[in-house]
Amino acid sequence: MNVFIAKFIMYQQIHQLSAEGYSVKKISDVIGLNRRTVKKYLSMTEKEFESFQDSLSDRKKHLLPYEDFVKNKLEAYRDTSAAQMHDWLKEHFADFPDVHSKTVFNFVHWIRDKYNIPLTQQFREYEMVPELPYGKQAQVDFGQYTLRTSRDGRIKVFFFCMMLSRSRYKYIWFTTRHFTTELTVFAHEKAFEFFNGITHEIVYDQDKVLLVSENNGDLILTADFRKYVQSKGFKLYFCRKSDPESKGKVENVVKYVKGNFLRNRIFYNEETLNDEAIAWLGRTANALPHAFTRKEPRAEWHIERSMLKPFTPEKILIPAMTPMLRKDNSFSWKGNFYSVPCGTYQGKGSSVVVRQEDNELIVMQSGSLMEICRHIVPAEKGLKVIKSDHRRDKTLEIEVLMLTVANQFNNPDAAKYWLGEIYKLKTRYMRDQLQVIQEVFALDSAIANDAMHFCNKNNIYSASDFKAIVQQHIKASRPQQESEVHILNPLSGYKLDKNVQPDKSQIEDYQRLFK
Repeated sequence: MNVFIAKFIMYQQIHQLSAEGYSVKKISDVIGLNRRTVKKYLSMTEKEFESFQDSLSDRKKHLLPYEDFVKNKLEAYRDTSAAQMHDWLKEHFADFPDVHSKTVFNFVHWIRDKYNIPLTQQFREYEMVPELPYGKQAQVDFGQYTLRTSRDGRIKVFFFCMMLSRSRYKYIWFTTRHFTTELTVFAHEKAFEFFNGITHEIVYDQDKVLLVSENNGDLILTADFRKYVQSKGFKLYFCRKSDPESKGKVENVVKYVKGNFLRNRIFYNEETLNDEAIAWLGRTANALPHAFTRKEPRAEWHIERSMLKPFTPEKILIPAMTPMLRKDNSFSWKGNFYSVPCGTYQGKGSSVVVRQEDNELIVMQSGSLMEICRHIVPAEKGLKVIKSDHRRDKTLEIEVLMLTVANQFNNPDAAKYWLGEIYKLKTRYMRDQLQVIQEVFALDSAIANDAMHFCNKNNIYSASDFKAIVQQHIKASRPQQESEVHILNPLSGYKLDKNVQPDKSQIEDYQRLFK
């Protein structure tokens, strides 16, 4: 359509909408023009608008000196964008004026119209492909999402997703770490176990976790992944870069996981999230009819699993994790707290490497991977798994303190025996017991020695009793002074005369009162 005719039709629409009672803002929203432009067109008559359009067509173009250059470039490279043409003009002409990019865009568009050089774009041809046979293919993709934690924080989770192409049966596995080859192999084992078999072919992105190099089409796998593929015997198909259409089925699953399962979910820990994911697959993702096939993925999987290659589980170790240490020399792992030897915590940022083998948790040093200890993983959650030899050894300190106190007595051997008996009865409070004994010893060492022998002879094994005996002996050894007791009159406060006898009432007086 001629540009002038299109402009005139737009002018007529503006005036028609205005006549129908539309406001300038409403017309601006409907037509898609700036409100100032709408006001300007409304203020013009048809004759004024025609004159205005004629003036625009006769207006001199500032970039006309570059017409031949732009024309030649567009004829040679029809897919050239206006932005790239702008850069070429500045590159080839040192005196190119400082104009707005929109000016260059309009000029390039004018050249295309004038010389009939349409913009050509490369379109990829698509065609409908038939459904793949059962057991033929699975597709794999990775995703990540940021969740809110139970403590109002934020954590990024990464997930592995595999889907059987025919049945649309899905599996997802989550971790809080970036995927490595080791983690990816572990996720494959979990998926094959979930599917109860292996497809003949699996489709992937050209991911650095799985590939060392593209090598001009000869894809080189990482050593661990190549070894795993050979052991399982499935074929690989890697998509071209920026080609999501080749595995669009699993791409949609990634969006589905983010929009339906992960959105507004609270993160507690990895194990809980994976348990919730399996439950979601069972009640929703694999239970509801697929939007395209109109069939339930779980029902289709019951057909497909008989056509999958047999799966033999391998002993794949759970990938090592690096939990942070707490200042009480413990770490959290899958819902429980586990102890490490005292002194392992070396300040903020201290961590260990843990790996599970069967029901045993191996704890190693970060960096050297030297084994620190092992724990049996309990079936319950919310437990503190503590090894007694991990606690700080306080026995040596108590023994040294007991020896110090015993050596203060005249007979250290007897004192050692006595203190040892106290330790048997009051192990938890031995430090307090020794402190009391030292304080008492400082009062009178001679009496303290006699009291220790007395306690030993009479089987008295208590610092409190020892203190009471010493205090009694000290009190008894001091001379007693008789103190004169003065009886005071409770009414006057003066001394009472011992010879004064109170008056006694006669019985006759009471008898007379009752007559």
